[in-house]
Amino acid sequence: MRTGLLAAILSIGIAMYAADGGAAEIRVLSIPLKGPLDLIAPSFERTSGHKLTVKYAPSEQLRKQIDAGESFDVVLIFPQVVDELTKRGKVLAGTRVDFARAGLGLAVKKGAARPDIRTTDAFKRVLLASTSIAYAAQGPSGVHLASVLERLGIAQDVKPRLRPMGAGSLVAGPVARGEVEIGIVAIPFILGEPGTELVGPLPRELQDYVRYSSGIGHAAEDASAARTFVDYFKSPASIEALKSNGLEIATAE
Repeated sequence: MRTGLLAAILSIGIAMYAADGGAAEIRVLSIPLKGPLDLIAPSFERTSGHKLTVKYAPSEQLRKQIDAGESFDVVLIFPQVVDELTKRGKVLAGTRVDFARAGLGLAVKKGAARPDIRTTDAFKRVLLASTSIAYAAQGPSGVHLASVLERLGIAQDVKPRLRPMGAGSLVAGPVARGEVEIGIVAIPFILGEPGTELVGPLPRELQDYVRYSSGIGHAAEDASAARTFVDYFKSPASIEALKSNGLEIATAE
């Protein structure tokens, strides 16, 4: 009851804001979260009257675009990057909001055999038997995978088979094309690639979460409208869109 009431109040407030002539174009720079944003954007625009313009790029490319002076109202990226941009004056202090997280999973090419990874021992056997493993060398999932390999005692055995990719969004493609046997990355990137299948999440004792955060640009043209978009991630429609794309609602660490 309380959640539904809050959602209703939020929707009414957003609609009143739009009716008062406060409609704005909100420029969003985002890592590849196209699946959920394709669902969230139309709902938000219809409810608020605002217009979203979204540009997608891997995190390192987004950093370069921001460094080069590209203007934005909201950035959707990893929390540590939001903090870094805040320190450098690119994001308004106090505007970071952690809105979602995603567990790591294992991908295979669509139609390929789906190995058993339900236990730590089974997952270890799959890694040792694989001919090639794609992972995000520069992303948080890649950092975690490196620690997992060390923990399992197979880092040196698996090292020749690792295929580093520049970002999480680039991991599933080579798997879909048959260039790499398996991929390990955040689950939304697997679900977002039509040519791959999600075998399953990593075993619970090996699991880690990639977190996604928003920040409002220091040079935002309409910071109030930008906050309205960030707040919309709490709406039932947004929560459903996130969940349907392999994301979970962010929790306190």
